[in-house]
Amino acid sequence: MKLNGMAVSRETEERLNTYAELFNKWAKAINLVAPSTKGDLWSRHFADSAQIYQLNPEPCQWLDLGSGGGFPGVITAILLAETGSGWVDLVESNHKKASFLRTVLSETGARGSVHTVRIEDAPAVISKDINAISARALAELPLLLDYCSPWMQNRSGVTAYLHKGRDYQTEVLKANRSWTFDLLKHASQVEEDSVVLQISGLKRAS
Repeated sequence: MKLNGMAVSRETEERLNTYAELFNKWAKAINLVAPSTKGDLWSRHFADSAQIYQLNPEPCQWLDLGSGGGFPGVITAILLAETGSGWVDLVESNHKKASFLRTVLSETGARGSVHTVRIEDAPAVISKDINAISARALAELPLLLDYCSPWMQNRSGVTAYLHKGRDYQTEVLKANRSWTFDLLKHASQVEEDSVVLQISGLKRAS
């Protein structure tokens, strides 16, 4: 099968199907995504999340902030399972959602682990070297960069991949008041007017 145009193995397809089954089961009891988008699981959430991995398909150490229903962190962890290396640390403070994420990772054999802590407290728990950070539908860019800064500020080789909607340019201008950074914009292949912002070289504005 193909996920957002990317060919995946039969094993990965089985992992994705398991994820979808678990998602549909758990979503009846807890709010994993906006109710209006539940029916678009594959075309919207899975494909949208896969874009992140496609931008950085290396087997590196990922940090996924505010993981929620697992987008994009679980998708990345499932795709890493095909390579047999790399890892995703998922941060989710909601205990019910964290339980869901752990169940998915366990039953799919995806390469990831869940930390049930607030994002502000995560640096004390996840102190290892991180290569890439992801977040989707979490917060405006200025706050997102505050969240990312413990792993990114004044460190080379760490890149954030952040899903953003049509108002991303306004968010970038706001973020520039507090931060300087290198920015690449990738147009979404899934949602019109949406982008993935690729950010590196994060420093406090002087």
